[in-house]
Order: sequence, then structure tokens, then C-alpha cells
Amino acid sequence: MSYDLSSFCEKLEQLPGKQAAKLAGLAPISRQSGKWQGKERIQGGRASVRRAIYLPAVVATRFNPDMKTKYEQLISVGKCKKLAITAVMRKLIVMANALLRDQRKWTQNTA
Repeated sequence: MSYDLSSFCEKLEQLPGKQAAKLAGLAPISRQSGKWQGKERIQGGRASVRRAIYLPAVVATRFNPDMKTKYEQLISVGKCKKLAITAVMRKLIVMANALLRDQRKWTQNTA
């Protein structure tokens, strides 16, 4: 499992945000055919990355103001909690990708 995470981190900084989310298996995939349209689901990608990012996403919804706002916004619109956590997981992956790409550290906005 650690090999999978390390190879993911190596590839992460080389990809755009949406592709990084897809590599982690957190990009929504639509199921539709003609007029029929099913629910969007996350699939594929690396399950070990999804497992590793789940608990940090739960903690972020409690203690990170930006992530908490996103989570509460989705819940207030009527989305289920599992979907809201998945959105926060994706946001964390995209943010990590941007930080690695720009070679900078995360700093909290105090505005």
C-alpha cells in the first residue's frame, strides 16, 4: 500500500487537477445512454489513496474553515453526507496537487 501512495504522490504533481482527482478515483463518472441518465459515481483510480484521504477529509470538515463551509453547503442543499465527504476528499487532492506543482506549503488565510 505504501508503494501505491508513493507512486501516486510522484505522479500527482505532473497532472492537472481534474486528472489528479481521476487518478485517485474521486472524479464523478456519469452513467447515461440516450435519454436514460443514471447517478454519477466515483470509480476506478486507486482505492488505497481513497482510503488514506478519507479520515483527513473528515477532520478537515470539522477544523478547516474552507472545507467545513463546502461540506455544510452541500448538506444544506440536500446532498447526503457521504457525497459531501467525497467532495471534500476531491478538494484536498486538487489542493495537494496545486501545492506540489507550485512547490509551496499550505498556509491558512487569516482574512
